[in-house]
Amino acid sequence: MRFSNVCLDAIGTEIPQEIWTSDDLEQKLEPLYSRLKLPEGRLALMSGITERRVWPQGTMPSEPSVRSARRAMEASGIAADRIGCLIHASVCRDFLEPATASRVHHELGLPSSCWVYDVSNACLGLMNGAVQIAALIEAGVIEAGIVVGTENSRPLLEQTITQLNADQTLTRQSVKPAFASLTIGSGSCAWLLAHRDVIRSDAAGRDRQPTLLDTAIAEARTEFHDLCRSDQDSAGAGMTPLMDTDSERLMAEGIATGAAAFDRLLSESTWTRPDISRTVCHQVGSRHRVAMLEAMGLSQENDSITFPSLGNTGSVALPLTLAAAAKRGDLCRGDQVAMLGIGSGINSVMIAAKWGDTTVSGNIDAIV
Repeated sequence: MRFSNVCLDAIGTEIPQEIWTSDDLEQKLEPLYSRLKLPEGRLALMSGITERRVWPQGTMPSEPSVRSARRAMEASGIAADRIGCLIHASVCRDFLEPATASRVHHELGLPSSCWVYDVSNACLGLMNGAVQIAALIEAGVIEAGIVVGTENSRPLLEQTITQLNADQTLTRQSVKPAFASLTIGSGSCAWLLAHRDVIRSDAAGRDRQPTLLDTAIAEARTEFHDLCRSDQDSAGAGMTPLMDTDSERLMAEGIATGAAAFDRLLSESTWTRPDISRTVCHQVGSRHRVAMLEAMGLSQENDSITFPSLGNTGSVALPLTLAAAAKRGDLCRGDQVAMLGIGSGINSVMIAAKWGDTTVSGNIDAIV
């Protein structure tokens, strides 16, 4: 998909205050570590993740989503009545039904004519939602839209720790599929996209140079859909989030999928590798990052990360990392940015954009 008129006008963020370090998790897993004689420091060493954050007990995903979406609206200055689509796109949601987007839409006071729905695609939800909104804007159906999501890792972490400590049959080999669950973190992010004609001038009256979306592509390798699964999502299910992940094979097939998707992004956008000023990838861990960038022929020096401080925050991992990159000055006007999303399934969504004056609001500064 090619775009000529779609801008990423503002980003709203919220990350939790409560921090769980990898050392904290290993202390909680002391019964398992003692029985299997696992070395301390293993979790941080293997993942490159030193800490992750969790929401307070009982937090519903819609609550932080409302706050991050509101911050994006305030940063943008686009009136609520011009927002024509609201998509809630995280793995986590309030209920099976209604759509979590319904509560967010209500709390934001968006118009009744707005398209309101949820999108779910593992770690790619926000990327998918952004592309859907961009397509509506480019087609002239709406002037602006918001994609937002909140991931809540606390239930997954707590259930994983409880199960690992209780299961006396686990061995050093059989415990491996649970490792990925311990890398998950929490966070919330909203992107406000708009037609370039509705982007307002800044406070000094100068015309802003908006961040323009250029190209979006998708790559599906769904023969690997069974490599990472979490819970059973059906009426009456316990909704107790536990993950079963073949981490080694998922990483190998994910990298192959991402490399193929990146080749398509270059072809569709007509960009070359030297044209790319900055990359932002899905945030899994250090091994994944090094192997992915190497497979794509890209430099680590030009890649922004947040996983050491936030862990893998699912669908908001890449959006939050883009916000952090903007806040710490990794991104400058005119930079050509490649957003390289990959999620279990296996699917990949990638977006090429020319960076401009996107405003970032929220407490992402805490990790910058």
